[in-house]
Amino acid sequence: MKIFNTLSGQKEEFIPQDNEVKMYVCGVTVYDVCHFGHALCYVSFDVIRRYLEYKGYKVKYVQNFTDIDDKIINRSNERGIPWKDLVEKYIAEYFVDMDALNIKRATIYPRATEEIPMIIDVVKTLGEKGHAYVSEGSVYFSVKSYPSYGKLTHQNADDMRVTATTESEKKQDPLDFALWKAVKPGEPAWPSPWGDGRPGWHIECTAMSIKHLGKTLDIHGGGQDLVFPHHENEMAQSECYTGIEPFVRIWMHNGFLQLGADKMSKSLGNLVTVKQALERNSADAIRLFIISSYYRMPLRYSLEALDAAETGAERMRQALKVGGKAGGASLDALPFKARFIEAMDDDFNAPQAVAALVELVREINRGAEKGMDISGAQQMLKELAGVIGFTLEGKRIQLHGLQEVVIREKIQKRNEFRKAKEWKKADEIRDELLKSGIAIEDSPRGTTWKVVK
Repeated sequence: MKIFNTLSGQKEEFIPQDNEVKMYVCGVTVYDVCHFGHALCYVSFDVIRRYLEYKGYKVKYVQNFTDIDDKIINRSNERGIPWKDLVEKYIAEYFVDMDALNIKRATIYPRATEEIPMIIDVVKTLGEKGHAYVSEGSVYFSVKSYPSYGKLTHQNADDMRVTATTESEKKQDPLDFALWKAVKPGEPAWPSPWGDGRPGWHIECTAMSIKHLGKTLDIHGGGQDLVFPHHENEMAQSECYTGIEPFVRIWMHNGFLQLGADKMSKSLGNLVTVKQALERNSADAIRLFIISSYYRMPLRYSLEALDAAETGAERMRQALKVGGKAGGASLDALPFKARFIEAMDDDFNAPQAVAALVELVREINRGAEKGMDISGAQQMLKELAGVIGFTLEGKRIQLHGLQEVVIREKIQKRNEFRKAKEWKKADEIRDELLKSGIAIEDSPRGTTWKVVK
């Protein structure tokens, strides 16, 4: 199995330290709901994690929550609610969204505020080793103390200084970055040897990853927007803290999500939330749309492409329902499995893996028409689809907060009203469902429903 390493700029043979793969993926800063860019990142790494497990590895998957940050403080002040309440709300929302996308839960979800003792220990050690200095109650990492700075982004530190901006006179070098921030009036703070304050962004991931995975990680992942400065800084401080290189054996980064010509981002205000996406399309369709593009490449958000993915997901579901002929000639699915594995072994080339599944679906349908025994091929389709996270269970409806189980309950209630000849109440339920995008149809066989746009 080969994986593209951002650090080396090429594909490398994947040889973990032992049978347990130590994998860390940067999590969200919890001050708002998740958007489609988060779905892109976490679906991509969910597929990678699932495939590693399929190959027989045990994966210890750690994904953090940044639960203290300028954005969190500002948002809590805007809304007039305690920052802890804001954090708990959006952590809960995160799990709702990721579960709905069928993303497997991480082994551990550490939070920055729960790791303050470890963070302080790392900062103290960096200072003792001459890699950090104190300035007006804050602690900064000295980039000049780490000659390899810039190796992840393949840049020279001197060239990077030309474009760097100095946020204050507290720093000795424009590239230096905060490890510990001195407290400001009205902000949450924790005691430290340098005075009350809170951790900088980059140091959080160093402390959390090393505490839960050890001094060397097999895989560290995140979006391409994190390569600099976050991962460059994280690597520098981690290797200075432990004295061990490499901190990460393979750095992996997924491509940007684009809406039109622009990157989808909170700052640009052009977000599509995960909840909005799930109101329109199934989790399988969203996943198929995402992995039909190579994970390292940009992905352009498109409703047309999502609809095409919905059709593709439905074809897979239907292929599991068609009937063949027991005892007939068996359809050989092994070549499709071989193509699937070959694709995924080549830097998780999910588009080619999906192409193998699409061709297997065609062969299942052809085999059914020819009266072949397709049961083995159907089982293979279900197995391989599951490897990359498809449920193939049908569309999970959630329109305007209305879930499928609620829809069925309302239809049952309407039928009870119809039986009692309470037509007005029955019509009210019908109209309520229609406003939520659900049309119901009565026939001698019973009442059915469908999504209308």
